[in-house]
Amino acid sequence: MNKYLNKLIIYHQIHKMDRDGFSLSKISRELVIDQRTVKFYLSMNESQYEQFLAVQAEKKKELGSYEEFVKCKLETYQETSAAQMHDWLKEHYPKFPSVTAKTVYNFVMWVRQKHHIPKTSPLRDYQAVEELPYGQQAQVDFGQYNMRNGLGKRLKVWFFTIVLSRSR
Repeated sequence: MNKYLNKLIIYHQIHKMDRDGFSLSKISRELVIDQRTVKFYLSMNESQYEQFLAVQAEKKKELGSYEEFVKCKLETYQETSAAQMHDWLKEHYPKFPSVTAKTVYNFVMWVRQKHHIPKTSPLRDYQAVEELPYGQQAQVDFGQYNMRNGLGKRLKVWFFTIVLSRSR
């Protein structure tokens, strides 16, 4: 019921800000909601919005059978991105349905909200290293690039670069 009230409050805030003369983009920025969502909510009266919420609550999630797996992974690795979760789902479930990245993102966000699992950003632990003699330290970076071959066909090339210490 609490989630329902929060959504209803946001709906009323949107309508109040609209009555106060705020633009769609201003409402969107203030409430951190997409402009299309603001426009959609403004197109409905309160009873229509309540019907919309009822339909959303009853809607079956396409990835609902994977909820426990996603929840366990998120509890263990709170910083996990939706893209990483998508990869894990495809690795662990050979018959995982072919869905878009956005579908997985929405599902992961829904699981986070339902089970109160915030996304944390790990602090990067780094520091300057002491100067070493020439050639005893290097930084390696990996990458990929799509390019065209002589026939004009796309070709994906994987590469790595090495920067030796003192050569920067």
